[in-house]
Amino acid sequence: MSLAEKIQQKLTDAFSPSHIEVDCESHMHNVPAGSEMHFRVVLVSETFAGVRKVQRHQKVYKVLADEMAGLIHALALHLYTAEEWAGQAPASPQCQGGSKG
Repeated sequence: MSLAEKIQQKLTDAFSPSHIEVDCESHMHNVPAGSEMHFRVVLVSETFAGVRKVQRHQKVYKVLADEMAGLIHALALHLYTAEEWAGQAPASPQCQGGSKG
């Protein structure tokens, strides 16, 4: 199971999302080919109703504590309730650090 699949499974189990996307974006960064270190997560769940943005992030970090302790280098989170979800989350910017040369 890839790390992206593991992240998706853990978040699905914890938040019962109506929509989830877990994208490995490591290829956009200066890392070895095939790396799984940079992720973008879009998660729509009623668990986030009445919860401030920072607290939503804290909830996700708690579920992914083991992965955040070493495997994940960067995690972009887009967390919504169904009411807030507009069907699309912002794309991640291209990495500005280092070169792949």
